[in-house]
Amino acid sequence: LQGIIQAYKSGITLQGNTTSLGKWDYSGSFFFSISAITTIGYGNLSPSTAVGRIFCIVFALFGIPLNLVVLNEIGHLMLLGVQHCACRLEEVFHWQNKASFLMKTCALVTGLLLFLLLPPLLFSDKEGWSYEEGFYYSFITLSTIGFGDYVIGMNPDRTYPSWYKNVVSLWILFGMAWLALVIKFCINILE
Repeated sequence: LQGIIQAYKSGITLQGNTTSLGKWDYSGSFFFSISAITTIGYGNLSPSTAVGRIFCIVFALFGIPLNLVVLNEIGHLMLLGVQHCACRLEEVFHWQNKASFLMKTCALVTGLLLFLLLPPLLFSDKEGWSYEEGFYYSFITLSTIGFGDYVIGMNPDRTYPSWYKNVVSLWILFGMAWLALVIKFCINILE
């Protein structure tokens, strides 16, 4: 019993480290980094040594503010793209308020498709989740709630493509920027 307790304190668990995400390969490390700096923190993968924990603290101290700057810039670029398209529509069709409303609606629908409605199809295929579970994972992830009840790449009975975690990591960054814009828009309406 004492050996089991010591092993647990050393970071060894009964579940082992059998999933592809649990390995500290490039994709797993990249996904861990994204979940740390976005403050999602699923809780499925964490450093088990004192040096690893200290590094994680330092990494987060610099990574979280830098990530906020990057998300702000991505969101700003998305907003500029929508505004540019609205200006072009106004010029071509001589619409005033209609162009802005149309572009905001298109940006909202496109974002809904790219970040909330289509990704659950990928998760259904790669994880074996239902569409509803994939949608739930999408929202819980992009809103940074990150309960950890659903995490990609954790089923040891499945083989995941090498690009999967990297694409999901990029989806998280762009999706968080888009969701932040939607939340900001909702706050502006409420005010």
